[in-house]
Amino acid sequence: MSQHLGTGPVSGLGTRLSRRRQLYGFGVAGLGSPLLTLALLGIRDRLGLDTVLLLFVLVTVAASVVGGVLPALAATAISLGLANFFFTRPYGSLLVANGNELVDLLIFSAVAALVGVVTEVGARSRGRAERARLEAELLAEVGNREHEPESVELALADARALYGMHAVSLTEDGRTLAASGTPEPDDTVITVPAGERLVLELSGPERLGEDRGLLSSLALAAGRLWRTRQLAGQARRAEELGRIDELRASLLAAVGHDLRNPLAAITAAASTLRQTDITLDPADQAELLETIEEHARRLNDIIANLLDASRLRAGALVVHPRPTALLEVLAGVVRLGEGRVELAIPEDLPLIRADAGLLERVLSNLVANADRLLPEGEKVLVSAEPEDGHVAVRVVDHGPGVSPERFAEIFAPFQHFGDRATTGVGLGLAIARGFTEAMGGTLTPSETPGGGLTMTVTLEVADAAAADR
Repeated sequence: MSQHLGTGPVSGLGTRLSRRRQLYGFGVAGLGSPLLTLALLGIRDRLGLDTVLLLFVLVTVAASVVGGVLPALAATAISLGLANFFFTRPYGSLLVANGNELVDLLIFSAVAALVGVVTEVGARSRGRAERARLEAELLAEVGNREHEPESVELALADARALYGMHAVSLTEDGRTLAASGTPEPDDTVITVPAGERLVLELSGPERLGEDRGLLSSLALAAGRLWRTRQLAGQARRAEELGRIDELRASLLAAVGHDLRNPLAAITAAASTLRQTDITLDPADQAELLETIEEHARRLNDIIANLLDASRLRAGALVVHPRPTALLEVLAGVVRLGEGRVELAIPEDLPLIRADAGLLERVLSNLVANADRLLPEGEKVLVSAEPEDGHVAVRVVDHGPGVSPERFAEIFAPFQHFGDRATTGVGLGLAIARGFTEAMGGTLTPSETPGGGLTMTVTLEVADAAAADR
């Protein structure tokens, strides 16, 4: 069984009195006037007709308050008949001997009916105002949930509880987007438009009556919450795509500039070696081969850094920490430094807990970065010392340095600070920090006394790490 509900203005959860209240009102009318008559019969000779009629007006007002205008009219008719029969001379007859008393009865009828109507209208107006206030508060509460993760589900749960339904769901083209509760086999299904292509479906007993304006507003609110959730998701995806595009643009710019230089040098040297119309002496050939080797090594470093950056961003970095001797790792770094690295490592330095391969990449990048900043003839100093269960490895240069307020910037990808020549894509420090943190360590910059930059890698001592475990 299915019903369709069109949209309409918010009218509250009911402005008409229920059938039960109307029955109670008729009860007041049917019992109140006879009981009042019995109470007044013994003293009717001492009461004026106007006093009796005012008391009957109270019965009419009571019937109106309880059951509305129809019970009020019934109370007016019953009171009029009883007042005429028992309190108007000649008693026991519907005849009226006194013209003034006839006027009193007619005025009573008009006033009692008017009071009944005005009483019900006022009660309904107050009821509508109160319901409108409650509806506004409910809709405002639903609307204020737009930033909550379960905003749509909460709105559906409110509608289900409010209307006593077994299940409420929001659908789009027959596809359920969100739901609250479980429908039962014999449920009546009520459908309410909830915006473009959206429908609110309520499954449960058919007892909504005619007060469905709030339901339409709740359906539209649920639809707006769903659209807001969709737009928020699209905004997040757009932001992610924007960051990816920014990274891609930076990467392409870096690759376009920094890969072109070594490739151009390799191509030029190889082309010269292949020429047959010129004769090169052994020294020139050796220089060209050295150029090819140097720029091929630089190209390899650039590609390795790009691959490392992608591994870090994708969370695909695999770390195998184990007790590691720092001097063994530095052996490869010194070879790459080509005589521009000076070591100050104590012989009794404890083993550190690190991935030897990653640590070599970290120190190689730090040394290469420092080397680019050094004046001719200077060397990069690599020192180490134990500090409270850790080993601090410092890579020190006396180049132009970086101001402390820019320390955070040096770890951003594609940054170059004071390089004599940009022979890399500016990923070295970003990768060094990523690898260090992946090994459970820290990488911090500081100023070198006398000028320059010091990068400190801090890692756990292997024995201390084992003891912690």
